[in-house]
Amino acid sequence: MRSMRLPFLKLLILSTAFSLFFQALPAWSQGAASSQGKPALYEFGAGYCYSCKEMEKVMAELKTSHSDQVEFRMVYVDKEEALFKQYKIMLIPTQVFLDASGKEVDRHIGALTKEEVLQKLRDLKFINK
Repeated sequence: MRSMRLPFLKLLILSTAFSLFFQALPAWSQGAASSQGKPALYEFGAGYCYSCKEMEKVMAELKTSHSDQVEFRMVYVDKEEALFKQYKIMLIPTQVFLDASGKEVDRHIGALTKEEVLQKLRDLKFINK
């Protein structure tokens, strides 16, 4: 009986290790997310969500005024489900802030005003003004 416990225990530990490893893979692959070599703001939402539509307007304004410093990207659940899974998005709207290497440095759940986003970008040193 005791001889059966050891192989079972090894198998349990090994399967747990593999599980943890594969859950971490999406986080490791975030480094390739920002292809332009500059910080990014990903806005996760859906076309049917009122708050997401408001954030869409904010993102469009910011893209016009600050796209030279930050990549702004709208990510819709019905079009890019893989990114929702990669970033483990549970609620919308969610904003994910990525540094120039593509590493997530902050996130916010809920709508933000243009001024709030600008302040967050300044706090993260993504923009100067």
